[in-house]
Amino acid sequence: MSVLIAATALPCGLVIGLLLGALGGGGSILAVPALVYLLGQTPHEATAGALVVVAVGAVGGLLCHARAGRVRWAAGATFGALGTVGSYVGSRCSAALDAKVLMAAFSGLMLVVAAGMLLRGRRDRRGRAEAAAGAVVAGAVPSSWPPAGDVQDSGAPRGSREPREPHGSRAPQDPQHPHDAPDLPGSRRPRPLRTVVTASSVGLLTGFFGVGGGFVVVPALTLVLGLEMPVAVGTSLLVILINSTAALATRAGTGALDWPLLALLAGCAAAGSHLGNRLAGRLRPQTLTTAFAVLVTVLALAMAATTLPDL
Repeated sequence: MSVLIAATALPCGLVIGLLLGALGGGGSILAVPALVYLLGQTPHEATAGALVVVAVGAVGGLLCHARAGRVRWAAGATFGALGTVGSYVGSRCSAALDAKVLMAAFSGLMLVVAAGMLLRGRRDRRGRAEAAAGAVVAGAVPSSWPPAGDVQDSGAPRGSREPREPHGSRAPQDPQHPHDAPDLPGSRRPRPLRTVVTASSVGLLTGFFGVGGGFVVVPALTLVLGLEMPVAVGTSLLVILINSTAALATRAGTGALDWPLLALLAGCAAAGSHLGNRLAGRLRPQTLTTAFAVLVTVLALAMAATTLPDL
């Protein structure tokens, strides 16, 4: 590894790590363009080598979320194991695909990621606005409303108000029929076929493009397994680690990887991730998301302009 390559890998890894730490995901998608256009790797080497960066980033984030209790190990391991078949198939298909077609497809993936992040930012902004409006409305009503002594809906005498139970905490009427109990948050019953199809699709994406796929894994864990968002984010890192490791093992015999370069890139990404975590508290998330989406869009269009005319 030359000094010039090493000097280029340092800022690339830091930028990838900064985005991973500041945004909680998505930054690893820049590893493939960086490896191809700045570090001289072929598309097939880049999609394989990016898995190393993805795996290292997943380990670092997983440890942080695990200490906070935001990882469902059994659910994540099952979901990741189901995706290993798709990861294997995706890796084989990627290795057999023409390099120019692979890069053109990757530019399309980047456009999808950019659009998804912009939509997510819009939903988050709308949700915060609705929450703020709800807080204003709630603050306009006194906490003692209705006044003590008024007739209750249950017909109880004045002044005999019964304490209300929190929503969702009422026990089932018949303990002999537990299926009548209300579902608790994060306890949605998964559908086996839907879970297998979704996990395989996520693994296919990871194996084919060499990306973590957190932008797909997190919604999948939320919708399919019913995990709450913070838990889904932490658990997704376990899924990403399993899928990226399986894809990397599949590609191990398909060509030599530049391990010193990848170790330097992954190490810089890990260091940048810590800096990104601190940066996230000082900048507006919407600003970071929009800037990242614009960067990904520009890179995707540049890649498409380079590869599409030669197809």
